[in-house]
Amino acid sequence: MRARAPASSANLGPGFDTLAVALELYVEVDVEDAGALTVHAEGEGADLPADASHLAARVAAAVRGHDKLAVSVRSEIPVGRGLGSSAALAVAAAAAAGAEDPLAVAAEVDGHPDNAAASVLGGLVTATTVGNRPVANRLPLDAGLAFVVLVPARRLPTSEARAALPAQVPHVDAAFNLGRMGMLVAGLADRGLLHREAMEDRLHQPARALLFAEATGLLAGLVDAGALASCWSGAGPSLLAVCPAEDAPGVRAAGEELLAGAGVPGQALMLRADHEGVTLLG
Repeated sequence: MRARAPASSANLGPGFDTLAVALELYVEVDVEDAGALTVHAEGEGADLPADASHLAARVAAAVRGHDKLAVSVRSEIPVGRGLGSSAALAVAAAAAAGAEDPLAVAAEVDGHPDNAAASVLGGLVTATTVGNRPVANRLPLDAGLAFVVLVPARRLPTSEARAALPAQVPHVDAAFNLGRMGMLVAGLADRGLLHREAMEDRLHQPARALLFAEATGLLAGLVDAGALASCWSGAGPSLLAVCPAEDAPGVRAAGEELLAGAGVPGQALMLRADHEGVTLLG
């Protein structure tokens, strides 16, 4: 069985561990019964060990209950860049292995459900955990929006990005984020309501900026170039700009110049939201 799942950008500024949007970059996973475990990987992540430690192999084996499998992976999603590569891979592997609930499988692997929910459902999602189960729902997303993602060549492991976060936050900062998240959900549903301040945050982006000093200037530059708002993508170091679709090509071009001007090797991608989520391909 073959399954395909999209990348995702999570947090979206104030929506820490809660909001995510699926993006049109994909990973495909094939899982077939075999005499012994084999793993083959192409594209992004092909440099990872092709053995039983591979995430797709671990997920497929857990779902099937054995590891006599042939697992093949083809990915367009950069690894360690804040684009939900591990969640998308876990979703696709679980679906290809025949899981009844790929979201539950992937959320357990990834540790939180926001990226996995976007990869399963597609579109803009809100996700949380109730008891031991992930709960996710789609939210309205303006069809006139597109996304520009600055993807630095450097990696930033999620574990390192999470280690930079404070153990506690002041009440006033929590309230600030809740207010901004309401603005953001309204603005993503209707781009006429989306203001640059909607992606402001006090829970994670300021702390993570210490790990990527150029991020603050790049985010401001994206808005100056025509984006409606900008934020870190997931745990970074990728940066996300939300744009009117008609302005996205210009923002992407400006993003390339911003990276070069900041001396940050990388690329700027122009992407639309994926609205299908995980798909079985046969």
